[in-house]
Amino acid sequence: MRPPKSTETGQRDLLRSRLDEIVSLKHPLVKLARAIDWGFLESRFGAAYSDKPGRPPLPTRLMAGLAILKHMENLSDETLCARWLENPYYQLFCGEEFFRHEAPFDRSSLTRWRQRMGEEKLLALVQESLHLATRSGAAKPADFTKMIVDTTVQPKAITFPTDAKLVHRAREKLVGMAKTLGVSLRQSYVRVGKAALIAHQRYAHAKQFKRANRALKKQRTYLGRVIRDIGRKIADDPAAKEAFAPLLSQAIRVRHQRRGQRGPKVYSLHAPEVECIGKGKPHKPYEFGVKVSVATPLHRCAGGQFVAHVAALPGNPYDGHTLKTVIPAITEQIGVSLRRVIADAGYRGHNAPPVKGMQVFTTGQKRGVTGQIRRELRRRSAVEPVIGHMKDGHRMDRNFLAGRAGDAANAVLAAAGYNFRLLLAWFRMLWRALRAGTFNQHKRVAANPPAALYATARG
Repeated sequence: MRPPKSTETGQRDLLRSRLDEIVSLKHPLVKLARAIDWGFLESRFGAAYSDKPGRPPLPTRLMAGLAILKHMENLSDETLCARWLENPYYQLFCGEEFFRHEAPFDRSSLTRWRQRMGEEKLLALVQESLHLATRSGAAKPADFTKMIVDTTVQPKAITFPTDAKLVHRAREKLVGMAKTLGVSLRQSYVRVGKAALIAHQRYAHAKQFKRANRALKKQRTYLGRVIRDIGRKIADDPAAKEAFAPLLSQAIRVRHQRRGQRGPKVYSLHAPEVECIGKGKPHKPYEFGVKVSVATPLHRCAGGQFVAHVAALPGNPYDGHTLKTVIPAITEQIGVSLRRVIADAGYRGHNAPPVKGMQVFTTGQKRGVTGQIRRELRRRSAVEPVIGHMKDGHRMDRNFLAGRAGDAANAVLAAAGYNFRLLLAWFRMLWRALRAGTFNQHKRVAANPPAALYATARG
């Protein structure tokens, strides 16, 4: 079934007061809720459902509003569910007309909704934030003709990987699965395996690496014995083979991989998609997650430095080779032809698609650089605080969503939450200007004031 469309009935209840009669209509969250085109989001997200019979899904405005609030306020799913019950502004933002004392959703509802939508559908939130910025005067279409493109790392929620911890964890998971499925092992190595891990950590801390390597070799021996023992016990059981296959494959890779080897490695058993990415930072030489491309306007818009495009780039590609897919995606998402792209020196040797009227300049480039372009190149660092805010305040510093789909969804939702946070501040500034009677002095604002703001002021 398709989700029901959200409509304001305007009905009253003798025993309950409407939310719009309880809350302050001057609150920026109320103004933002009235300015968002929820019909556009319902049409885009509704395409993920079919007309087949079944349990009716939750309203799209409710789920989209929860996704915006989660990444705008940097909340976990559990905290968001608790605050939604306490905060009437959150309920009004999600389309409720009366205050609810029981939530119509739970934590798992958010997970299932994100998985159903995927990266392609969730991009509608970023598009709506940019459309709202242009409708409210926070940005102009001409602001998005010149872009800054950069990459960063979205770290995964894993511990720092070491060979000893991975080998120990692989043996623990195999022994636990064998116990669950009723496979009797010759020996589990629980006690001696933990002792070998502790010995390795102590020797490594004391920089006694020969002894540490002997303890690591002992751990690998224990893991190999468990792998072979399980293989013998499930040789005649196809169902057990199928159940053990993914974990056995990972355990074999962990046992045979070595520090410094080339090619893909396993850095986490519960998140095998994690990649080791070196960004050259002195305080953090390596980060474990996925590379993410971020694009922002070259010059600051009236409402702030919005994020025009974001995308996860699995496989740790070379920065310059990402422009082949990033530039067409930016043009498709914002609907404006690019004239100029500014990137750092890591994009030298790029393979940007040849687009008529578009140029790509990198830091340190000399050929074809005029005085104006040189001044624009000095603006390249404007993308760095944007990345910092997305990581620090919008849940991109530690991704808890599973799989590569979770990497892509978290990056898109972080960009949407960052943009809506800027719009929230923009509506707050507009209301203060109206109250102070200085609205006409803000020329950039007066060019296209939001109709929802005037409707609220009249109310």
